[in-house]
Amino acid sequence: MSRAVRRRAAAAAAAVAVLLGATACTMTTDGTAKRVGAEGGQTGNVDTSQFEGLLTECQILTERQIAEAVGGTFADRAFNGAICRWVVGGGTIIDVTLAWYEWGDFNLEKRTAQRLGFTTENIQVHSLAAFTQRDPARPGVCGVTGKSPGRGTITWWVEPHSAPPGDPCQGAIKLMEMVLDRAG
Repeated sequence: MSRAVRRRAAAAAAAVAVLLGATACTMTTDGTAKRVGAEGGQTGNVDTSQFEGLLTECQILTERQIAEAVGGTFADRAFNGAICRWVVGGGTIIDVTLAWYEWGDFNLEKRTAQRLGFTTENIQVHSLAAFTQRDPARPGVCGVTGKSPGRGTITWWVEPHSAPPGDPCQGAIKLMEMVLDRAG
């Protein structure tokens, strides 16, 4: 086979592969595309009535309770949204994060932590299944995830900025106990 024939055959094979690949990766969707904000398009309005207690989870404990649970003297609310975050002071600066997902899946949260390389340990907090999660690269940081009494999951993260005076999991467990006391 001559060089020219091989090149034509290779070009033809490549063209067929591209055509087959493009055809296999296409999908047709019914409807008409609309720009965001255009008439008939997305308005950005969300029916929040489907979310019980939207943003109230950030108020389940006071700043003082949060600070005392992790060994601080005060806490400043740093963020409220999909998660709640506080910066605790009065000695070591500690970031504290609460994630309360009404539709969270406990087993999925644990598998995700393990896939991220965190070590996990099964525990119980007030008779509910929970687990600790630690990042081997940051041994002073601890998260505790538990099943919510109603549905979903609750996770507390305690992240000291410097070497913690004790086990950060104790603060995260204490916060979980306090929330479960309120929710029960």
